[in-house]
Amino acid sequence: MCVFGLWGWGILVFFIGALILLSYFFNENMVIAQFYLRKEKTAEAEKWLLKITDYEKQLNKNQHGYYNLLLGLIESRTAPLKSEKYFKKALTLGMKMSHNVALAKLSLAGISMAKRNKREAQMYLQEAAKDDKNKLLADQIKMMKTQLGQMDKQVQRGYRNY
Repeated sequence: MCVFGLWGWGILVFFIGALILLSYFFNENMVIAQFYLRKEKTAEAEKWLLKITDYEKQLNKNQHGYYNLLLGLIESRTAPLKSEKYFKKALTLGMKMSHNVALAKLSLAGISMAKRNKREAQMYLQEAAKDDKNKLLADQIKMMKTQLGQMDKQVQRGYRNY
């Protein structure tokens, strides 16, 4: 009996087992939604995320925060002020990757700036800078800080004109 004749089946079984194992840790709907978000096709991403009807039952407990983060990112493209609840829920549920926590806090800082809440925006920007350990969001944080500084100038100009 030749053992070497069964290598193809062994490789096939290995790939099928790896696919099943990965689908347990990473929900395929969320992975596809992330793919479409990177391609900036938010309608497609939202369609794939909405296939998850009850995230508490369908997702692993570690994925709950990421699910809300993805919903917040999609919602922020259409209605930025309504996405605040998703980002806050993502932070309370927790995420393991520090750059995702920084992204949620940076988005909350932008929402706070839109609401003209400077103190809260500064707090979220400081926390985002602290959580961004790999400096992936350093340019965006710097840009938000300059916009925050310009927010004061716009308010002062408004008072001087009256």
